[in-house]
Amino acid sequence: MNNFDQGILFEMPTKIDEHWKQMPEYNNKQLDDAEITWKFKFRNQDDYQQFKEKVKQYLYDGQKCIDGQQSEKEKQSWYPLIEKTSNYAYFGDKKPRFPIYIVSKGRYLTNPTSKTLDKMSVDYFVIVEKNEYEDYKKIIDEEKLLILPQKFKDEYDTFWDDDDPRTGPGAARNFAWEHSIEQGFEYHWVLDDNIESFERFNNNKKIKCLSGDPFYILEDFVLRYQNIVISGFAYANFLHWHEYRPPIKFNTRIYSCLLIQNKIPLRWRGRYNEDTDICIRALKMGFCTVQTNIFLQGKMSTQKIKGGNTAEFYDSEGTKNKSKMLEDMHPDICRMTWKFNRWHHHCNYKIFTNNKPILKSENYETTPDEMVLKKIN
Repeated sequence: MNNFDQGILFEMPTKIDEHWKQMPEYNNKQLDDAEITWKFKFRNQDDYQQFKEKVKQYLYDGQKCIDGQQSEKEKQSWYPLIEKTSNYAYFGDKKPRFPIYIVSKGRYLTNPTSKTLDKMSVDYFVIVEKNEYEDYKKIIDEEKLLILPQKFKDEYDTFWDDDDPRTGPGAARNFAWEHSIEQGFEYHWVLDDNIESFERFNNNKKIKCLSGDPFYILEDFVLRYQNIVISGFAYANFLHWHEYRPPIKFNTRIYSCLLIQNKIPLRWRGRYNEDTDICIRALKMGFCTVQTNIFLQGKMSTQKIKGGNTAEFYDSEGTKNKSKMLEDMHPDICRMTWKFNRWHHHCNYKIFTNNKPILKSENYETTPDEMVLKKIN
């Protein structure tokens, strides 16, 4: 258990949804699946194209209906067509209270996260290695760039005692931690560099946010509690629009976009899966983590965009080592498993159900404003 002064344990909500009171609306439902599914077969591409054009013209008024991110061999669409969420966006007037750091390597030509935050008018720093600084200057303002000091790489705990000089992003994440402390902050955000969007999931629709409110609102929630030390947003592609999920989930791993309390006695370690490791270590100390389903991150697959760890790790060695290291770090709850034609890890987070979030007060000091939904197209 951690040695933080936890004070008075106030009576806690009995249901997970009740923790989200006096917060922005979250109104997703479990929707019924299709009652009828009609399958068409086409002998060749020409027949399919002719059919598709007629369907678009006569049933969907020219709108795209069986295009988009679907496989080459199987297409599907709802009738009537479900309205495209890309025509809308959420707006607000809030900005994060705490600094945001993007850890980046080899993505000075793309850098989706910085572009996303620019669209949201959110300030940030990008931590880069010295040999790439001039390249990053071409796309990101100098005042936003921080060069990773070599000592953070030299002193980094890679966990495995071997001759491999690679540290992964953990060294830069430790620098972000120290930089935020030096600036006098109690928390800091640290983000991967391949996040394309931040979205709100409400009324069974996932819609992009074009202001800093998601960060501010999660900060507001976390600041209600004494012992939530790591938090963040779920992946958008893990939540399906027709499924019900609670607005938040306690005591699980947080990936790629993390809000961290600076005073916890931990730092990043390990060459792989460092997000999972730091969350597990915090949970083993008796702290809590929280992940939101109301706000999501639209993260690109690590292995689908050049740069980052893609070339340095996964292109050359696959996923076995990253899963093996986590098993070695936490053999009591993590194990390697083979599925989908590659190695994965499985961790048992159920053992942390007794980690209870502790409110600072029975009364919340602030209630975040509702975001405004606007049509943009």
